[in-house]
Amino acid sequence: MRRAPALIVGGGPAGATLALRLAGMGIPHLLVERTRETPDALCGGFLSWHMLAMLERLGIEGEALNPLTVTRVRLVTRGAVAEAPLPSPARAVSRRRLDSLLLAAAEREGAMIERGIGVRGVADGVARLDDGACIGADTLFLASGKHDTRGLPRPPEARGDDPTLGIRVRLAPGIALNRLVGDAIELHLVDGGYAGLVRQEDGSGNLCMAVRRSRLQAAGTPDRLLDALGGELPALGERLALREPGGGIDAVANVPYGWRATSTTPGVFRLGDQAGVIPSLAGEGMAIAVASALAAADAYRAGGTAAALSFQRQLAERLRRPIGIAAAAWHVSEQPWLRALSVRLARLSPALLPLLARATRV
Repeated sequence: MRRAPALIVGGGPAGATLALRLAGMGIPHLLVERTRETPDALCGGFLSWHMLAMLERLGIEGEALNPLTVTRVRLVTRGAVAEAPLPSPARAVSRRRLDSLLLAAAEREGAMIERGIGVRGVADGVARLDDGACIGADTLFLASGKHDTRGLPRPPEARGDDPTLGIRVRLAPGIALNRLVGDAIELHLVDGGYAGLVRQEDGSGNLCMAVRRSRLQAAGTPDRLLDALGGELPALGERLALREPGGGIDAVANVPYGWRATSTTPGVFRLGDQAGVIPSLAGEGMAIAVASALAAADAYRAGGTAAALSFQRQLAERLRRPIGIAAAAWHVSEQPWLRALSVRLARLSPALLPLLARATRV
């Protein structure tokens, strides 16, 4: 059985950032990533000004992510539209681009990365791989995103009675999409969920939805669900008509929006979505991944394996306000009368949307 003093499970934004930071500190580690080629993970792809500042400190410039900036937020319901400028320019990027840049930066820094290695489960400090091999680790950094690792799952109650599904479709780039979306990030509010839309580095539209499982069950299939949502909200239907020909529908089940890890197993650092899952309407999920990785690297350097418990408590407290506010906004958006009232107030007072954007930063 191989051993690693610090084992990082997952090569997404959290794991790649941690490997980059530990390599720069000269701290031994090993990152294992189940994919051999970087996939385009299901993700809203929004990078706030706060996230961009963290990436710049890691040596990744905004222009390398997407030459286009996002300067406005647009809130859309059936009866009204509210729009306001963002507090600062943001960008949008595919996970394939972001993850590739972070992993490449980590490798240049000397990070130890092995790909094509999936972790099937963890028990007693030993990670069991898909091929049956094992890696023992004194410290485990869990950075597996929304996917739980056997042996270290998030609690079942985090999902709720009617769990949320993440659904993503691609919209074809072109004049029509540019005209509809422009330099904005859009939030389309519907019964039992919402959809976020932003243009990515190739000009395509990344349309990600968070909807209750009951809505999919009522519709029967993902395609029928999209048809139903587009019928309820004509503006959303107009954008769904731009779906790329032959493009599929990506989905992930049981996303525990609003959950935070307030404790952990000794020697296990939970990062990113394994530490807290902010409702995606806030557009701060990737910033949580990077911020948690930077904090974990500092905590590990200062206190080693024993720092895991205090790190998790401190991170949970740091995430309490942004996740709590985003969760409250999500629940408001699910109620028709509150949804209508919120958009009306946002139209009367455009400063409310930038205020909410600031309040949900990490």
